[in-house]
Amino acid sequence: MTIAHLSPTYNDPFHLADAVKAQGFGVLSPSGLATFLDFPLSALDALKADWDDLPSDNFLKDSGQYRRRRHSSFIVDGKDIRQVAHRAHYQPLEYNALHGGMLRLFEPMKPGMVAQPVVAKLLQSVAQVCSTVKDAQPWYVEAHQFRIDTSGGIGRPTPEGAHRDGTDFVAILFAGRENIRGGESRIFEFNGRHGQRFTLTEKWTLLLLDDQKVIHESTPIQPTAEGGHRDTLVLTFRAGGFLEKR
Repeated sequence: MTIAHLSPTYNDPFHLADAVKAQGFGVLSPSGLATFLDFPLSALDALKADWDDLPSDNFLKDSGQYRRRRHSSFIVDGKDIRQVAHRAHYQPLEYNALHGGMLRLFEPMKPGMVAQPVVAKLLQSVAQVCSTVKDAQPWYVEAHQFRIDTSGGIGRPTPEGAHRDGTDFVAILFAGRENIRGGESRIFEFNGRHGQRFTLTEKWTLLLLDDQKVIHESTPIQPTAEGGHRDTLVLTFRAGGFLEKR
């Protein structure tokens, strides 16, 4: 059976900030991302094997075994990018009713991946868009490398449901999917009634969200064959500092 997917409307990479300002989000096609970064997609392809070696997320409150991840933090200030000492990820309950309120210390991203020039360019380029939308300033960035797998049945990219992350911007770099159905991206106005939905299917599509204007979720995935999974790199950009437990 053929499963139809709604495709996103792609934005011009030179007007990504305009799209985020106008509607709270923007989407770049893989070719648009290559233009945006001034890097060939082969530089991102060289990173793909790293998703095959992600440790399990041991903090899932539903006792699921469907999520693997690594997490690292950075400060991006113009052209300066600094990885900070490894730290726990924290979200208040008001932003994550399921996993908020606790410190979650995940394994860090591998040094070899962090050192890749395309990763630095991605952090810098997205930060520049954030500064265009909300003024130039240092951005406190948390990078979450995810694999949602279906070896146990259903995988949940966002078990907390539709949410905001408690940051200023969220960038979702779609790194591919294999042998699954589902995984639809849904975006809703935070203070409104309008929403959009589409499915990311093209590897190295970039979705950038204004976390103050929209809420988002991805629907569960189910396997269509053995080895079903969905890979993403999620980057959150926050002004003024990292979210910390008080």
